[in-house]
Formats: sequence, structure tokens, C-alpha cells
Amino acid sequence: MTKPIFHALRLSLVSGAVLSSGLIPCAVFAQEPQPSGTSFVDNFDKIDSARWYISDGWNNGPHQNCTWSKKQIGVENGMLQLKFTQAKTGARDYACGEIQTTKTYGYGTYEARYRTATGSGLNSAFFTYIGPTDKKPHDEIDFEVLGKNPAQVQVNQYVSAKGGNEKYVPVAGGADQGFNDYAFVWEKDRLRYYVNGQLVREVTDPSKVPTHAQKIFFSLWGTDTLNDWMGKFAYGGGPATMQIDRVAFTAAGDKCQFPESIACKLN
Repeated sequence: MTKPIFHALRLSLVSGAVLSSGLIPCAVFAQEPQPSGTSFVDNFDKIDSARWYISDGWNNGPHQNCTWSKKQIGVENGMLQLKFTQAKTGARDYACGEIQTTKTYGYGTYEARYRTATGSGLNSAFFTYIGPTDKKPHDEIDFEVLGKNPAQVQVNQYVSAKGGNEKYVPVAGGADQGFNDYAFVWEKDRLRYYVNGQLVREVTDPSKVPTHAQKIFFSLWGTDTLNDWMGKFAYGGGPATMQIDRVAFTAAGDKCQFPESIACKLN
């Protein structure tokens, strides 16, 4: 199933507010990434508040059956933990976790090592995004594991809110059964996706490659309505957890930052 159009209307804001008027602010859209963030590696010994903002107190729309809650974000045993749990939050019966960078990042190598949550109707995502809430057009690059089938990951990208670029890629052993490495290399005219060091997709059509600097996100959320895409939701009786061991951004032209990095192999 093609990802629903609501994804083009993501409402996660660094300010924590939600657009209430339904109007998109006017802006002059730049044509090239204008990054404010530089190369980094985060092994999550703690949550660096200068780098990360925790979504709290809202949701992305009626398709989502949970509310973002800072209580569902934490660090345990040197890993970032995003949880989905039963907890009454306003009109919703569940709470879930999302974390996003405070800065935007441009061309370079994006990498994360993580284990996804288990459960049909859940979505464990590592992605970059920018959009109207930041006075930019909607550009996005995704890795999403749908709990209905953790044996695969969906890769996708949006350019000025135009998607339809989905591809499902196998994850040997299951994305929820162990830690796997997900990476993409974003260049001006090319986008390459990697799973566990193997190239799984290459996009060379410049019209399908995003051009605007984006924020880095991790999110775990659920749905009661998007059954065809994410599977029928069934709460497992206890919290579901997505665990992130490491995330890194290596700007184009910078040296690789750790031995396992895709950037080391490509330079």
C-alpha cells in the first residue's frame, strides 16, 4: 500500500505547537540544503538536549492512536528507548515516543543501529524530515518497519510532498529480533539506501532526490485505522520498545567517524 497522504502533513514541531489554522506559512523555498548541523556520532549515554527535542503532548492526526509523550523516551544501558504503552492521554488510550534533532542536516551519510518494536499496527521509524511547519516544502527520507511484518523495512522518500517511491527490503532474522544497521547516503543527484552494509536501493533520478536540509527523527507509534498498510492493531499487554544503539551523521566530504560506518567503505 502506498503511504497515506497524511504523511505529507506531519505536525511534529520543535516548539511543541500544532498548526491550528490549517494555513501553511508563506516562505521563499531554498533549492539547496542549508544545514545548521555538523558531523556527529551519538551513542546515547544520555539524551543531549542541545541535539535532541522530545515530542510531547500532541499527535500527528486521527490516524495515530497514541499521543507523543516525553515519558516514553529514556536511556537505559547506553541505548535510547522509545516506548509504546497503554496510558490514557487525552482522547487516546495509548502513549508513544518520538525524538527529533534541533538542527537540520544536509548532504552526507546518515546511519543508525537499532532494534524495532514488536506488534502489528506499530511503526518503528528512522527518517529525516522538513516541511511547512519549518517554512520549507515537505522533503523526507525514510526507513520504516511495520510491526505486521518485521522481516522487511520500507524505504521511501518525498520531494516537495510527492512520494510514491516505496520499496520493501528484507531484514534477515527480523528487524525486531536483533540490532541492524540502516543507512542512507544523500547526494545532490543520488540517494543510496543500505541495510547491514549492503546497498539495497539506489535513486539516480534527480527529481526524486530531496534537496532541502532536514531534521533527524526516531519514532514509534500505532494506528487503529491503517490496517492495510500497518496491520491490524493488537496491544500485546505490555509496553513495546524500540531501542537505538547509535546514530551518526557524516557530512559530505568529512572523514568517517567509526570503523563500521558506511562512510569508511565509500571514501
